[in-house]
This record gives sequence, structure tokens and C-alpha cells, in this order.
Amino acid sequence: MSADPERGAPLPLWGALVTALLAGFLLDGAFPDRGIWPLAFVGIGMVLVALQGRRAGAAFLVGLVFGLSFYLTHIEWATLFLGDVPWIALSTLQALFVAAGSTLITLAYRWVPRVWPSRAGRLGLLPVVVAGLWIADEGIRSVWPYGGFSWARVAMSQAESPLRDLFAWFGISGVGFLMVWLTAFAVAVLQAFLATPLRGAMGARRPVMSALALGIAVAATLAVPAWQTAVDGTLRVAAVQGNTRSGYFDQRDYQGEILDGHLAATLPALDDDPDVIVWPEGAADLDPLESRSAAEAIDLISEAADAPVVLGTITERGDDVFNSSLLWQPGEGVTDIYDKRHPVPFGEYVPDREFWEPFAPDLIGLIGREYTPGTTSPIFDLGDAVAAVNICFDIVDDALLRESARDGAQIIFAQTNNADFGRTDESVQQLAIARIRALETGRAVVNISTVGSSAIIGADGSTVDAIPAYTTGVMVDDVELRSGLTPAVLLGGQLELLVGGFGLLVLAGAGILSRRR
Repeated sequence: MSADPERGAPLPLWGALVTALLAGFLLDGAFPDRGIWPLAFVGIGMVLVALQGRRAGAAFLVGLVFGLSFYLTHIEWATLFLGDVPWIALSTLQALFVAAGSTLITLAYRWVPRVWPSRAGRLGLLPVVVAGLWIADEGIRSVWPYGGFSWARVAMSQAESPLRDLFAWFGISGVGFLMVWLTAFAVAVLQAFLATPLRGAMGARRPVMSALALGIAVAATLAVPAWQTAVDGTLRVAAVQGNTRSGYFDQRDYQGEILDGHLAATLPALDDDPDVIVWPEGAADLDPLESRSAAEAIDLISEAADAPVVLGTITERGDDVFNSSLLWQPGEGVTDIYDKRHPVPFGEYVPDREFWEPFAPDLIGLIGREYTPGTTSPIFDLGDAVAAVNICFDIVDDALLRESARDGAQIIFAQTNNADFGRTDESVQQLAIARIRALETGRAVVNISTVGSSAIIGADGSTVDAIPAYTTGVMVDDVELRSGLTPAVLLGGQLELLVGGFGLLVLAGAGILSRRR
């Protein structure tokens, strides 16, 4: 074997960098609003080829280019109010994680075939290790630093693809693993075809058998049936999109504008006898725990509908400020509170503010509030049903969604405020994640925003109802309640640890054995 790994690379370094650059753009095209889901497999396959045969330093560079081209395109919405600095900083941080993971994948392509040179090693074990390393990288950057950034995992591009039924079985990380494994296997089969001389029966048979195995793997993946949770009746939900000036950085003329907008938008639903009224995150810009006028207005609506109101507001209790969701019962007031578990770093609070503020004092100064992480349960007992409440980026928290289903939620209310992102792709990306959560948990999800994209999504991922963005409206629908736990809820976290840990352990073992040989 050559001492220079670059000599065995399918692409020269310049070609690998160009391929990685294009792969990032193509991967973004798989996500909304373009939503061309097959592009995810094309992008993954391109970067895997670009990483093969590289030195570690070159692999890091290839991964960095891939990560930057993807994230700078995918989260361009971050520039709308905050400008270029946070967008570039977050994209660069995520790209550095991608570069580190890419380096490990390159080492796997070098070491695993050296230790296990058989066809079983190259076509069987190696794609599994590569997929495990990819998911380990996604898992780490989803939780660290400062709670991580779990947006834009590859499986989040598949909300409406033929793989959608797999979310109930394997969760987001499991579906991501299957995507990368199938792609790595397909790349290996194609390369085996190109490398095998078709002389004689044996020479012709091997690539054909490999292709047949790939076809069986794809067919088996698509043949997995949908998991069915049990129907427990229906709940008539009135979900209200106020379409007010709701951005965190908006300069409002007076306090109460957002509350007034949602009160007015709710009025047409009062004649429809809703069982519950759901308002989005921050719908009450006057805290009804402190403002008597706000409390009286909300109670008036609740009593007129004879139904509880689930509403978002900012609450202050002692020295702490919370992004909260309140359960308001008619004639009783607030009977339960959920405080957002994971406020967004550098959005809802500034971690280590004294350290970061000198780098961008004007930007850090825009974040005036310091939200406190909540400790309360996301479960609300509505009387007729049990609902789980997620606030905005809670929707990407795997553990919180699994906890909600395990604790008895029959329906999920996903409250959000997308006003700071305007008409960018952020709101439709978030709606796609909400659709995946419905499939994953086997629960209907009411994704309600101040300005859109708002929709009620069935447990099968279908759209029950929707309101166009930047339109005042209310959805009133009889939504199925569901019980029972999907395999993804029961085992999703363990599966992520299993496949990621397997990839890392096999890579470590291959590295040790490779050096000894």
C-alpha cells in the first residue's frame, strides 16, 4: 500500500473541494422551501467520494468547505434582523464540527479496508461505520456547546419523502443513519462496478450481486409499514394566527398590540364550540399574571368559548424571566405553566456575556432579556385531553418530544413566533420538523405561529388544515387524540448512542490494528 493516501483518492484535492462545495448547495436543496428530497442522497454521496483517499488535513478542509456551503445557504435567514456576524459565526461553528466528522470518515475509508479487506468489510462493515460516524457528529453538535444546534440534520429533509414512515420506528437520528448507510453502500457498489473487470462468470457476478444486495436494502427500507398509535377520540382545536408585528426586534408603538391582534383573530372561532383555543409563542405581549387588563381580556374570550386558552407570554417571577406557555381556564385563570426548557443561546440569552460582549457589543446589546431555563413539565391537562406544549425551537429537542409522549400527551401544541425571520425559509423548515415530530411520536401536532407557517398536522404527517403566511386567521378542526408509544419514542435515544458509538469504536479499533500491521 502506498505511503501517500492521496494517491488512491478518486478525486484530486481541487476536484474534491469543488465537489464538496456543490454537495453543500445540493443538500440544502433537499430541505424546504425547495424540498427536493432526493438531493440529500446526492449531496451525501458527493461528499463521501470527495473524502475518500484524503490525508487528515485535506479531509478537514473538504469537510469545512462542505459544511460552510451548506450552513451559509441553509440558515441564511439568521441575517434578516441580526446581520451577517451571527450567521457567519454559527455557520462556521457548525462547519468546524462537520470538518471534524469528515476527518473521521476519511480515516474510516483508510483504516477499515486495511484491517478488513474482504468484500464483507468494504461493502458490509465500512458503510455502517461511515453512517455511524456521521450520526455521532450530528449528535454531538446537537447538544454542545450551550445546548447545541440540532437544526438541519440530514433526516430533517425527508418530511415528505418515501422514508417518512420510518420516523416512527427510528426517529430522526435513525433515519439519518439509514440515509447515510444506503448512500455509502450505493457509492461502494458503484465503485465496485467501475473497478471490477467483467471477464468471466465470476468477474461479472460480483458487481451484479452487490447491486442486487443494494436493491434489496432499498426495497426493505421502503417496505417498512407505518406504525399506528391508538385513536382516543377527537379534540376540537381553534388555533389562532394573529398576524401582528410580533418580532423580538420590532419597535412596537404601544404594548398590547400582539394581544389585541390575537383576541380579534379568535372571535370568529367562538361560534364553532372549540374544546381548546391555542395561541402562539408570545401572543400575549402583556403578561396576564401582572396585567389586570390582559387577564380580563383573556378570561372574557375563554368564558365566551367555554374553553381553556393555551397562550404564550413572557413571565417574570422573582429575578427570573421565562418564555412561558400558560393554561388559562375560564373563570379560573392560570392553572398551569410551562417555561421553555432550552432558551436559544445568543437569541434569548447570552451565555458567558462578559466574555462574548467585547467581540460584538452592538449585537450582544440587542439581546436585552436573559431568559431562564424552565424546569416545569410540558404536559397540560385540558380536562378532555392531555396536551404537550413545545415553544419554538423546542421542536428540535429529541429528548423533550420523547418525554412528552411518554408522559401521556395525546396531542402536541407547537407554539412559535417566526416574525423575526420574515418570509425566509426558516418557518417552512420548522414546519417540516413539526411534521416529522407528528410521524415520530404518532401524535397530531398543532404548529401555530404569530405570522406563519401555521398548520395542523395529523399523526400520519398529513396536513389537516393550514393558514397562509402573513394572514390573520384561525383553524378550527376536530383533531384526533392518540395514545401508545412508537419505537422511536421508546428507543430513539439509545439507537443514536448505539450507531454513533459503534462507528467510533470500530474506527478506534481499526486505527489500532492498522498501525500494528
